[in-house]
Amino acid sequence: QVQLVESGGGLVQPGGSLRLSCAASGFTFSAYTMKWYRQAPGKERELVASIGSTGGSPNYADSTRGRFTISRDNAKNTVYLQMSSLKPEDTAMYYCNAVAARYSGVKYSYWGQGTQVTVSS
Repeated sequence: QVQLVESGGGLVQPGGSLRLSCAASGFTFSAYTMKWYRQAPGKERELVASIGSTGGSPNYADSTRGRFTISRDNAKNTVYLQMSSLKPEDTAMYYCNAVAARYSGVKYSYWGQGTQVTVSS
């Protein structure tokens, strides 16, 4: 029932741009903090960016700050990651993650299947 579906990945040359989208369904999207993670072969999963439930408190990894922009549209249940000035080291599988803590103290975390971003000349 809960679904996070990423799209927008692909092959791009260094210096190029891509916009990733993550469409959510099956839960109250506006109540969740949204995050983008990435993982490259042989590397640990890395938090790329996060954004608060109402669009506040955007945050970025040091390696992406100034090049990536996270945003969300709660009316469309969608979170975006605009990526510019892409580098080969940005190559990874990018995952969408939704997180919320309820009054009960139970933490909810949902993941998408990922979309591949490859930056290569």
